[in-house]
Amino acid sequence: MHEKHLYDYAVLRVVPKVEREEFVNVGLMLLCKRQKYLRINYQIPTEKITAFCPEFDLEQLQCNLASFVKICEGKAEGGPIATFEIEERFRWLTAVKSSSIQTSRPHSGFSSDLDETFEKLYAELVL
Repeated sequence: MHEKHLYDYAVLRVVPKVEREEFVNVGLMLLCKRQKYLRINYQIPTEKITAFCPEFDLEQLQCNLASFVKICEGKAEGGPIATFEIEERFRWLTAVKSSSIQTSRPHSGFSSDLDETFEKLYAELVL
């Protein structure tokens, strides 16, 4: 029997017009502190985002989401926050923000296969 690991995940959201509070799910982060696992993936659904806001800066969005990835993966290009322990990076990235990139509140679960769980959640919540 495979051991089950406690994990937390959050959905990455784009809020094209913050004042309207409408959002599009674009990505997912999943953290398992015990396994030192932190994974992120995203896609930019251009048509959905521009339906909310035709003038939305998609190039800047790509740049900002790439920064999330650098921080999540602990890359030097991610700046000082990327040097934090994985759970601190996850908490920093999921902190409440009033910007065009936001995250859901973190949710928890148990998994014996974190990659499989990530793929399942990504398909359900993002695609």
